[in-house]
This record gives sequence, structure tokens and C-alpha cells, in this order.
Amino acid sequence: MYIVTNRVPVVPEYEQMFEERFRQRAGQVEKQPGFIRMQILKPDSEDTPYVVLTCWKDRDAFNQWVGSEDFRAAHANPIPKEAFQGQGGMESFEVIIDAAAEP
Repeated sequence: MYIVTNRVPVVPEYEQMFEERFRQRAGQVEKQPGFIRMQILKPDSEDTPYVVLTCWKDRDAFNQWVGSEDFRAAHANPIPKEAFQGQGGMESFEVIIDAAAEP
């Protein structure tokens, strides 16, 4: 499994706009081959960025999505630059251990 996180520092006045943008796109990335799940993590404090976490079957599935028309559509018409504060950043990881509670 391949995990990609994107840390997004959002100005408080733009939080609703940021969250709504993902709500409107719900159901799109789920159609991509190799996609497993997406989570949008809202911070508990103003000095912590949002985290957009996506899980993919493998790195190739993520890279194929990045080159897709859906990716271009998802990133078209971005929210205003003033909605962001400070530096964000993308990180990616290969899963080496995956533990979960038993049902």
C-alpha cells in the first residue's frame, strides 16, 4: 500500500470553503484504479495544517491518477492564494506494517 499526505495550512476564514471543495468532489477519486481511501483531517488548533491523506494500492496507481483527467479537474479553479498561510507539503510512504483492531 502507498500513502500520500498533503499538509495544507488554511487560514481560519477559509476553512469552510476548503472543506466544501472536498465535499463537492466526493465520489470522484474513488473511481480511480488502485484507489483505496481518502481522509481529510481537520486540525484541533489554528497553528496545525489540514492533512489530506490518500491510500493507494501502490505508487504506480497514485502516479497514474496524478496524470489523469480527474486529477486535472480536481485541481482546476483553486481557492484563492490568500486562503493559505505558511508552507504546506506533500509526503509519501510505503506501508510496511498495517495493524487494525479485530472485528
